[in-house]
Amino acid sequence: MLDEIMKGRKEKADAMIEAGRDPYPADVKMTVTVADALKDFSKLSRSAKKAWICGRAVSVRDQGKLIFIVVDDGTGRIQGFVSKKNLKEFDAFRSDLDLGDFVEVGGPLMKTRNGEKSVEVRAARVVTKTLRPIPTAFYGVEDQETRFRKRYLELMIDPTARDVFRRKSIFWSTFRSELQGAGFLEVDTPVLEATPGGAEAEPFSTHYNALDTDFFLRISLEISLKKLLVGGFPKVFEIGRIFRNEGIDAEHLQDYTQLEFYWAYADYEDLMKFVEKTYKKVIKNTCGSLVTEYKGVKIDWSKKWPKVKYCEIFKKKTGLDLDTASMKDLLDKAKEAGLRADSSLGRGRLIDLLFKKFARTTMIQPCFLIDPPIEIEPLAKRIAGDEKKVARFQVVACGSELGKGFSECNDPIDERERFEDQMKLREKGDAEAQMLDEDFLEALEYGMPPAAGFGISERLFALLMDKSVRETVFFPAMKRVNGSISEGGIVSSPDNTDDKSQEK
Repeated sequence: MLDEIMKGRKEKADAMIEAGRDPYPADVKMTVTVADALKDFSKLSRSAKKAWICGRAVSVRDQGKLIFIVVDDGTGRIQGFVSKKNLKEFDAFRSDLDLGDFVEVGGPLMKTRNGEKSVEVRAARVVTKTLRPIPTAFYGVEDQETRFRKRYLELMIDPTARDVFRRKSIFWSTFRSELQGAGFLEVDTPVLEATPGGAEAEPFSTHYNALDTDFFLRISLEISLKKLLVGGFPKVFEIGRIFRNEGIDAEHLQDYTQLEFYWAYADYEDLMKFVEKTYKKVIKNTCGSLVTEYKGVKIDWSKKWPKVKYCEIFKKKTGLDLDTASMKDLLDKAKEAGLRADSSLGRGRLIDLLFKKFARTTMIQPCFLIDPPIEIEPLAKRIAGDEKKVARFQVVACGSELGKGFSECNDPIDERERFEDQMKLREKGDAEAQMLDEDFLEALEYGMPPAAGFGISERLFALLMDKSVRETVFFPAMKRVNGSISEGGIVSSPDNTDDKSQEK
């Protein structure tokens, strides 16, 4: 069936060439976008000039001497009213046209008897001949794997899918403008690192041929940005890609965008005030409201976010006091909960596993989770007077971590000891424990000012959209199937027919 359709369309393209009509011309006569045509319809419809619109024919209804065509140019959709009476080249256009082709239509703007804003087409041509049939809005792309592999098919037919990604642009641009407005300098730092650091995650590795050296793809933006504090920049941020060789689920990607910013002469208390204010601005701009929905639950971001102490909620939910709990206590609790855990994970990892299992899932409305044990965060500053805890917070809502910040450890001796503890965990088999980074420690020895830092990934955006994170990236990583991708899950209409959802 597909081969026959493609053969027929190729024959049409050949016939166009033979008749002197280029199926892929370089020039078009577009004078107005669909969005502007609809916005300024009253004014433009009174004009004697033709409105020239270009876009994909997402709906075609052929009624003999009339063709109703819906054109989508990426800014909106408008109907083209094509009649044999008004279009000299009607027969040629009709024979060239298939659903999914890109077309150029020109004519005055008018309303049909049903009040439909339309272009009364006086000139028309196919400007890109499609060889494959597109999915229909009614049937769509049924198979999720096909949707992820060929996201362009979903975007092609579903304006709501495109809207998600427009909102994502607003999400990041609002963060950028808020940081720039607060005096932060946007920078770029290397993706390839000799020693990956700034997070507990397993890195991807690669080989740099020109240097004949192995490198890692960065798992965080943190270390390079802190070096810039050492170098004299007081406020820096970066929005960039990071790479973590970890499992796939609704909240985790292996290749994703993250924002991190670092603020000299500030602490985590200053940071919490700034973060709450900034999040609220970003959420309002992205969603249009400070009340969103996640899995059927209303999430109210507008109220002041409470501070919840890590050790207190841990004790409440697990029954274990982290000031006195032994490794055996933690392991026994983990095994009781069915978690895969052994002593090679280390105390910090065990605590984190138990917290996620028993406590974090219960934290639905936005809050700051503060002051965890030092084993949890090797890069944060100790709390004065409570040396077993660190000055760190997480933004938590909907049972997920949605950002993390802390007062930075700038004591090179303390930091070295913590890195050494992490290396011991790596030697025991913990692939996510942090590596000892001599270059970073040397930078700290030159002196880094007191500072606070914060990081947030696109997980927050996915949660705001009430979708899995893989639904909110264009092309998530997928396993190859026999070196090729199948056609499964695509349902197309016969050529030159309308889909049911757009019948007039």
